[in-house]
Order: sequence, then C-alpha cells, then structure tokens
Amino acid sequence: MKLHELQSNEGTRKAGKRVGRGMASGHGKTSGKGHKGQNARTGKGTRVGFEGGQTPLFQRLPKRGFTNINRKEYAIVNLDALNRFDENSEITPETLLEARVISKEKSGVKVLGNGTVEKKLTVKAHKFSTAAKEAIEAVGGKTEVI
Repeated sequence: MKLHELQSNEGTRKAGKRVGRGMASGHGKTSGKGHKGQNARTGKGTRVGFEGGQTPLFQRLPKRGFTNINRKEYAIVNLDALNRFDENSEITPETLLEARVISKEKSGVKVLGNGTVEKKLTVKAHKFSTAAKEAIEAVGGKTEVI
C-alpha cells in the first residue's frame, strides 16, 4: 500500500449540505433558514442562550458560592510514593520533580498520610498532614517545613 492509495472507510466522510442550489434540491430558496427574522439574515444571528430579550435562564437562577482568587493549590504526595527513594535520603520538591512523583510544584508540595513508609527519610515540603508527619517520624525519619 502506498500513500496515494489510502482511502477512508465507506460512510466516514459525509458530504456537507448544499444549500441554495435550486428548489429541486430541497434546500433552495430560503436555504433552510425560514422566512425573514434575525437568524435568516447574513452575519452572526443570536448568541448561545439568547432568549429573544427575555432574561436568560442562567441569569434567572440564584448564584451560589465564592471563588477565592488567592487560593493555593498544592501538589499532593502520598506516603507510599516516598518508598521509591533510598534509605536516609533527603527528599525535596526538586527531587520529587526529577523522580516524576509530581508533574508540577504548583503553590508547593503537601505530603498526605495515604499508605505507609518503610524507610528512614528526611522529607522537606511546604505542608504535612498530621498522619503523614507521625508516620514519617515513627520510622525514624524527619519532616521539615520549607
């Protein structure tokens, strides 16, 4: 098979609707737009959700909640992910990035207590959950808040 012999499967490429090509086509005269009105004219027509001047549904419904623009999002690391490091090694956000435990540092790194730690490690992060801190120190490791 050569590049010029490639063909798409039967029925995968549908021809577009040819409007305005005479009355016999079934899409002639008004080309499926009806008679007059804003949506029959050339140009844009109405935006999505436009209700003819009536207050749109999204404006009529009550608004709830609040979005904090200063919200901090942390890169999450669970305890079982720390087992891949060697005994007595120092773990920082940079080493976590290199080992691809986290993909981005975001506002900082937070260590959570999901799983278990089997090695004595020194972990440096921006935040620790209480369970994570206790689990690391129970094995003889250290936690350090950056």
